[in-house]
Amino acid sequence: MKNMYFIALIAMLTISCKKDQAIADNAAQQTDKKEVAAVSTIVFSGITWNVKDVGNTTVGPGPNYWSGSGVWVDAQGFLHLKVKKDPATGRWNCAEIYSQQNFGYGSYVWQIEGRPDQLDPNLVFGLFNYKAGDDGHHEVDIEFARWGNSQWPNFNYTVYPAYGDTGTRDSKTYELALNGTYSTYKFTRTSQQVAYKSYHGHTQNEANAFYAHQTPAGFPVSTEALPVHMNLWLFSGHAPVNGQEVEMIIHSFKFTPQ
Repeated sequence: MKNMYFIALIAMLTISCKKDQAIADNAAQQTDKKEVAAVSTIVFSGITWNVKDVGNTTVGPGPNYWSGSGVWVDAQGFLHLKVKKDPATGRWNCAEIYSQQNFGYGSYVWQIEGRPDQLDPNLVFGLFNYKAGDDGHHEVDIEFARWGNSQWPNFNYTVYPAYGDTGTRDSKTYELALNGTYSTYKFTRTSQQVAYKSYHGHTQNEANAFYAHQTPAGFPVSTEALPVHMNLWLFSGHAPVNGQEVEMIIHSFKFTPQ
């Protein structure tokens, strides 16, 4: 019995280490995640956003190809992000926008339509603050991702420190199972901490809340005003396991300063 216990413990530690390594590798791939080659803009939720489009080359995260063809705002004012395959080249193109405006202390709230809890293991859907040119610092993430492994949890909160060792990031993962196609995600930034909370439906009613988390006391959160990013991309540039195109719809983004 003791031998079986130790074997199980070693297996759990191995899985945990592999997952941490995958996330670390992903962080390393963020080079060129920066705002590059924005050739167009859109207006969504009253904010002007740059659309990431890099043409015939790959950049991070991923690395991936990025095209504005997978980004649009519909007649209802909802933002669509789509990962799709180019029939002419066979390439999978990913989608990202980032705000021209920087945002500081306050609450960041997204209302989502779709099932990010059911994304393909190779898909990553991100809602985040990010400072270009300083990868591993000044970043606050909500990410729906299994990082290429269908057995790993699919919902991630991550805060990278303002300075110092990037490995000191505060990260929390969960298994997400939504009860419908509408959901809401929020983080609140202050000079002392980042606090997360998510909700079933388009509401912030506490009865619908799930997965609250906040950075520990003394964690060096960013004190800078940062752009907001939204993206849908392929982990390590790998095509979806199921070979299907993927679309997410963001009904709204709202920032409320503190």
